[in-house]
Amino acid sequence: MAHLCGLCLALRGDHGQLARVVTNYDGLLISVLTEAQAERVTAGGWRRTAGPCPLRGMRTASVAQGEGARLAAAVSLVLASAKVRDHVADGDGVLARRPVAVAARRVAASWGRAGERGGAAVGFDTAVLVDAVERQIGIEALAGPGTPLLTVTEPTETATAAAFAHTAVLAGRPANAAPLAEAGRLFGRLAHLLDAVEDQAADAAAGAWNPLTATHTPRAEARRLADDALHGIRLALRDVEFEEGRLAHLLLAHELGRSVDRAFNTQSCGHAHGPQSGPAPEAAGGAEGAFGPPTGPYAPQNPADPNAPHPPGNPYGNPYGGEPPRPQKRGFLAGCAVAIGLCCTCKACCADEFEGPWSRKRREGWCNDCGDCDGGCCDCCDACECCECCACDCSC
Repeated sequence: MAHLCGLCLALRGDHGQLARVVTNYDGLLISVLTEAQAERVTAGGWRRTAGPCPLRGMRTASVAQGEGARLAAAVSLVLASAKVRDHVADGDGVLARRPVAVAARRVAASWGRAGERGGAAVGFDTAVLVDAVERQIGIEALAGPGTPLLTVTEPTETATAAAFAHTAVLAGRPANAAPLAEAGRLFGRLAHLLDAVEDQAADAAAGAWNPLTATHTPRAEARRLADDALHGIRLALRDVEFEEGRLAHLLLAHELGRSVDRAFNTQSCGHAHGPQSGPAPEAAGGAEGAFGPPTGPYAPQNPADPNAPHPPGNPYGNPYGGEPPRPQKRGFLAGCAVAIGLCCTCKACCADEFEGPWSRKRREGWCNDCGDCDGGCCDCCDACECCECCACDCSC
């Protein structure tokens, strides 16, 4: 929460109130990584006490500040600018109307210039982000059946690698730049893959472009690439010298694994197949291999007949078979209006669950179960044994 609030306040302080709508979870990782590498003697300069805010129930809080938060704000603005331009070009939702599209283009251009200024202020050239976005558009236009999926994800990988690597420069640890660039490259790949998996059904219904559909990539192959990226991130983190890396480790090692399982509707650890990771692919059966529904006594049952297996479809969705209906995404401006409503009513912070302003996916409130790791961490080490990125001998 300190880094999320810090990103939001950096956007407001450097770029105005409207810029706060681009606050995002991926961007705060940059702030987290910068602070995690900073020496403790100077770490006090990375935090400050912020005044009351509706999203915190009108409470004050210690929030992140400094160059890490400013870099996160600059990156978020540049990428949000590109996303708005992309929606305008596609004529999505209300952006199909000319007056709205003209206003959105002006906002996008303003954000792009602000992001460029913010990046320059902390020594980061945002041109690499702009170039990645432009190449992404061209790659998607040319991609088709047989195009390697990693060709489509490459621009995102390049952009996130550059942003992650620059956190080492800001923290005064240049030796960390190479492993963080590798972690960022794989994080960009994983983020792109998970978005594609989660949006595939909705994109098909809306006739929108989706990398998995366009390249005819099976979900089993997407899962393999996601697991490889997750494993690579954990290996890269071993080579990063952190001053206090517990939060960075939790987010990039534990939470990413949970995100992969959520996207693919599985509850496995997300690591390579091993003696405790469930049945082998050939034993699990089905198109999804080892990542399909559980078998044996834990297989899902048809509520009409406890002894009958589930009908075909997602066993975790509609209990009577088939995929559950997915709500349509909101347009950019409609999503902004909902986001403002969530902020003013404190739902995003205090509610157990709320609906994402743009994606309409169900999300947990930011303060729900605060302080509860729920990620399998134990008290005698910095992380779980199963992560393979620490040398913990205890059982989690």
